[in-house]
Amino acid sequence: MTSVPLATHTPRLTGYDRRLAIVTAALREDSKISEKAGTAMAVRILAALDHIPETVR
Repeated sequence: MTSVPLATHTPRLTGYDRRLAIVTAALREDSKISEKAGTAMAVRILAALDHIPETVR
């Protein structure tokens, strides 16, 4: 009997995760804010943007 290696679990990024990473990177690009602070700000920005109807965006 041969042993089969277990598949490596790679988490899938959701659309939200990708958007969060883009906004976080944009906030941190020309500033000295930490990753944690940038992510916290990005979460608030995306929450605000998500309340705007797509037809208006």
